Amino acid sequence: MSHLLELDGVRAGYGSMEILHGIDLVMDEGEIVTLIGANGAGKSTTLNVICGLIRAKRGTVTFRGANITHMPTQQIVRLGIAQAPEGRRLFSELSVAENLDMGAYARRDKEGIRADLEYVRSLFPQLKDRMDQRAGSLSGGEQQMCTIGRALMARPELLLLDEPSLGLAPLLVNQIFDIVRRLHEGGTAILLVEQNAKVALELARRGYVMETGNITISGAASDLLNDARVRSAYLGDVT
Repeated sequence: MSHLLELDGVRAGYGSMEILHGIDLVMDEGEIVTLIGANGAGKSTTLNVICGLIRAKRGTVTFRGANITHMPTQQIVRLGIAQAPEGRRLFSELSVAENLDMGAYARRDKEGIRADLEYVRSLFPQLKDRMDQRAGSLSGGEQQMCTIGRALMARPELLLLDEPSLGLAPLLVNQIFDIVRRLHEGGTAILLVEQNAKVALELARRGYVMETGNITISGAASDLLNDARVRSAYLGDVT
């Protein structure tokens, strides 16, 4: 049986500097899979390779059995992959509504777009009264909601989430992860990069640990939570 997503021996980087040294990773339908590791380990680079923002120099990326390694990003989005990037990267001078519209740029189904906009508004009620507000004037939590909402407007089968809780207050972090659970319950597969390894592993079905561009540990998330190496390095367990 083929996987929803498969990375096989992926090597990639920036210019002559190689960041990923042969990554193997798989995801199945509707899974939450988390990728944890220290800053600079290559997690964001991995997400950017999947969505075509960085080209793999070797290896392959396959989505639903199709080789997408060298596809342009807009074609990858049309196939069903969208990313909510680290740092939010909203169009700060545009309104919330305009940012959400940008997420649906590859779609032509007007009725479906309207329905998905209502769905996003229901997921993030804080945005309902902010639709005409400049995205750059939102709070950090509202910006994160807008970023995830923009990605959802592409109606992805696979959502790439890069550090969704970064810089947010604990109450907002809980709210964001409640949304992640709801998306998962709705059938969306999620590849999650998250600094809070404990929360990420509690959410996920499976996990990968990345160190300096290599996958060093992988397995069921519950096993990683109890792995002494993971507990020591990422969960603050010094016992």
